Amino acid sequence: MWTGAKRRWITYALCCELAAVATTGAALAAGFGGPVRPVWFAVLVALGVAQAEMSRRIERLRRWMSGQTHINVTSVWYLAGVVLLPPAWVALLAVVLYAHLWVRVWRHVRTRPAHRFVASTAWAMLSCFAASSVLTWSGLHGTPVQTPRGLVALCLAAVVFELVNVGLVAAGIYLYTSQRSTADLVGTWEDNAFEVATLCLGGLAALALVEQPVLVLFVIAPLLLLHRYLLLKQQLQVAAVTDEKTGLLNTAGWHESAVREHARALRRGAVGEFAVLMIDLDHFKRINDTYGHLTGDDVLAAVAVAISGAVRQGDTVGRFGGEEFVVLLPGLGRADVLGIAERVRVAVGELNVVISTGGGTVRVSGLSVSIGVARFPDTGPALDDVLRSADAALYRAKDAGRNRVAV
Repeated sequence: MWTGAKRRWITYALCCELAAVATTGAALAAGFGGPVRPVWFAVLVALGVAQAEMSRRIERLRRWMSGQTHINVTSVWYLAGVVLLPPAWVALLAVVLYAHLWVRVWRHVRTRPAHRFVASTAWAMLSCFAASSVLTWSGLHGTPVQTPRGLVALCLAAVVFELVNVGLVAAGIYLYTSQRSTADLVGTWEDNAFEVATLCLGGLAALALVEQPVLVLFVIAPLLLLHRYLLLKQQLQVAAVTDEKTGLLNTAGWHESAVREHARALRRGAVGEFAVLMIDLDHFKRINDTYGHLTGDDVLAAVAVAISGAVRQGDTVGRFGGEEFVVLLPGLGRADVLGIAERVRVAVGELNVVISTGGGTVRVSGLSVSIGVARFPDTGPALDDVLRSADAALYRAKDAGRNRVAV
């Protein structure tokens, strides 16, 4: 069953897709923007496909690690197309390059489902069409790029493309996730600086194609390096908030997510609510003492998988150090929270961890967890109130005999 937010996103995406197709088709039929030079279209397609193929592995890794906002380096070729092609043909360029990325990269990535790909293609088409149309209507389209008037046209195209694209994508993210922070919707200052750098390379590509086409090859090398740097940046960001033993968020990463959810709950007022589960693996020291710390690490990793599988897809699971885990549960009533906590307890109890060691096979079973539950706003207005209450409930569960849920 679709939620209200998902229905709103689907309606918005369908409207954007229909607008992109209808506008492009009407412009092609009317010949809006003047005659097309097929050679420029073919060259830009070839350059975009070649660049995507050379960075295919990097792009796939970036998609796996990215959040909602994502810097798309193919805008280099879109901006060049805005300068060199009629509006409808720039939109078609976006379709061709996005379709190639889908076939070669995005369809293999779980975080890039087909419906989001189609919506992103429509947003790119509309952004390209808007930038190119502004140049046509202002009389700047076709102005020699190397003149002062051509430079103004190039800058105007870049600004219009960026503003329209950011607006369309931000609206889509808001409707899809209900996120409201500036960083969630439009990216950080650093993200946007990278986007500006990409557009600058697009301007250089357009100038090179007009003046000396072979020079466009010199744009590809810095573009690939920029792409690789973006991957490295994301890898460092992920490493900084990831627990190396379990693959879950570490304390800092989980707390950052909890702070954002708390801020969203405060903005929602009376309807804002979330819950926290504090989970402690019972008698973990016995496992370390019996089987060794390496086996203990494997058990922690298995417990992390069990907890993640027992909660909802949008819940946030972290490791608080030692044998303690924590789960953030947005938008749940008390009965639902207790149901998930019990599901976690049962999932861990059913674990049968088989570990291969140098001396044979070790089988660890009979695991259990004690869980403390606290909800916002029941426990107080601050995030620390929720965490302290969940921690206190956890100790009540342990004092009551372990392997149970306490509120």
